[in-house]
Amino acid sequence: MENNLNNPEIINDLIKINNDRIAGYKTALDLAHGLGLDTLRHMFANNILQSERFIDELTPYVLREGEQPTDETMLSGKLFRMWMSIKVNIAGNDRKSLLESCEKGEDAFKETYKKTLEDDVNHLSTEVCNKLLDQLSQQSEAHNEIKIVRDNAS
Repeated sequence: MENNLNNPEIINDLIKINNDRIAGYKTALDLAHGLGLDTLRHMFANNILQSERFIDELTPYVLREGEQPTDETMLSGKLFRMWMSIKVNIAGNDRKSLLESCEKGEDAFKETYKKTLEDDVNHLSTEVCNKLLDQLSQQSEAHNEIKIVRDNAS
């Protein structure tokens, strides 16, 4: 029998990691501008739009369970963004340092989704699990783009 109920807390945690990703890329946009790395702007903006779309896709599942979608971030995301600012400002003030920080954020996003799909599958419908797999696939493409640009950075 398929589970048609979705645990809204689990889905809200995924919304939080997307909120973290949005806030992280907004920080990256500011840092890139300050470092004169405006060529990264389009990629960072696309990743923000991607997470906004992911949130839009997840929100109805929270609402169906009678809960409200969160607009919060995870504490770990706040700490990550602070660390990203410090690392870029101290470690290199360069394109590669910024992209390395963004890749760490992408890794955290991927791990959160994978852990949810491994540990919480009994608390999510097949429809939501398929949606998460699709979002993870799209995010992996964005993650690979960050890695390629980082590897080509001097």
